[in-house]
Amino acid sequence: MTIEKIISLLPYSKPFLFVDDLEHIDENGVTGSYIYPADSFFYKGHFINNSVTPGVILTETMAQIGLVCLAIFLMRDKIDASGKLPAMVMASNNTDYFLPVFPNEKVRVISKKEYFRFGKLKCQVELRNEQDQLVCKGTISGMIARKMNNE
Repeated sequence: MTIEKIISLLPYSKPFLFVDDLEHIDENGVTGSYIYPADSFFYKGHFINNSVTPGVILTETMAQIGLVCLAIFLMRDKIDASGKLPAMVMASNNTDYFLPVFPNEKVRVISKKEYFRFGKLKCQVELRNEQDQLVCKGTISGMIARKMNNE
């Protein structure tokens, strides 16, 4: 499965898509990146005159790259006739934050699979800035959603 195909199967679109590229993906993990555009909706009013990327957005970026992209790769044999996969939704998250991320900064997410069984994926995920400094890290788990609201 190509990187372009994985990204096209993500259940998100702009302005809530936080995946620009995947550098590496295999059965054990994924590495990908994203640049937070300065005009992103979440910067308006978040620390006036000193915009900082909200922690919830950093966590979402880690989940999209480190959990959902990996889940799509791991479930690639489950694509149905319409080209859809079962959705992976976040089940739990425990993240620690160490440094801020500012507008126009590129971040890199590195995820290592702990396990994928019984429809649940658990990963150790970290987010690093362009200087390769640890911004945040944690454990994120997701599970296959049997049915989404719009189905």
